[in-house]
Amino acid sequence: MNWITKVTPPGLKTMLAKKDTPEDLWVKCPVSGELVYKTDLEENWYVTPAGAHLRISPRMRFRIMFDDERWEPIELPSVPHDPLKFKDDKPYPARLKAAKAKIAAREKKETEEGGAPLLQDDCMVAAYGKIGGVPAVVLVQDFAFMGGSLGMAAGEGFIAAAQMALARKAAFVVCTASGGARMQEGTLSLMQMPRTTLAINELADAKLPYVVVLTDPTSGGVSASYAMLGDIHIAEPGAMIAFSGPRVIEQTIRESLPKGFQRAEFLREKGQVDIVCDRRELKDTVSRVLSILMPHSRRRDDRGLPASLTPPKTHAAKTSKDKGETA
Repeated sequence: MNWITKVTPPGLKTMLAKKDTPEDLWVKCPVSGELVYKTDLEENWYVTPAGAHLRISPRMRFRIMFDDERWEPIELPSVPHDPLKFKDDKPYPARLKAAKAKIAAREKKETEEGGAPLLQDDCMVAAYGKIGGVPAVVLVQDFAFMGGSLGMAAGEGFIAAAQMALARKAAFVVCTASGGARMQEGTLSLMQMPRTTLAINELADAKLPYVVVLTDPTSGGVSASYAMLGDIHIAEPGAMIAFSGPRVIEQTIRESLPKGFQRAEFLREKGQVDIVCDRRELKDTVSRVLSILMPHSRRRDDRGLPASLTPPKTHAAKTSKDKGETA
């Protein structure tokens, strides 16, 4: 203890004490390079002032899409975790375990103040609710889980969600975000491409809308299958949508690619994407599309559902006390 410590008043010690600052208080915009206060980002669904659309969690996707932020989580089927006994510098089960721990930590943080439940065991997360009053099943691909890679669990999840849409005569909306097929599952991951295509054909036969929301990035086997088979393709601004990366293409053809190649705006000009929509306007856009595509006779409350299906579970209504605290 030095003489300065002895003479410093207690109140001054508190003022001079080093305060812990949260590590993620500020987020750097990838477009402008400016630092944006995280609270401001959250209020704008993680869209920066410069217009960059940052990656968001499935929970935030559901909050954006569903009416009153209410939904019923859909449990997706489990699959064998390591059918090929794959091992690179890490065993495949160890990678899955690390990815699940990462997602669990994020979910704990996002639900500190409460929220509707989610059921996530891999990169796919599904829920049932209403978008602008239209019954819909929404499937979100989580890029934070091993790059949203398409494997057996993702394929089974897609098919289960599509079957739920068929059972409830609801629209099917998929938000894609993936680097492609999961290499740890080899050919088994590639088999999910035709399997998901067959599920989409069943939706088409039932005359149910299938809308794809393309987010950054959507590539590889995902863009070569269900991501490009929608009735309507909506993309977020600046999203990279491709089969292989631009560097690979440039090295193969030995030519420079056009500016903005493989970005949402470029693909809209070429006709591969129908709508490029700001995330803050996404729900209104999807709602408008579904109101056109969904037959009016199917836009009704949940009636006559099979006994095995339960009505949607919703958030508990906010009390006046909660509303006062929010205000």
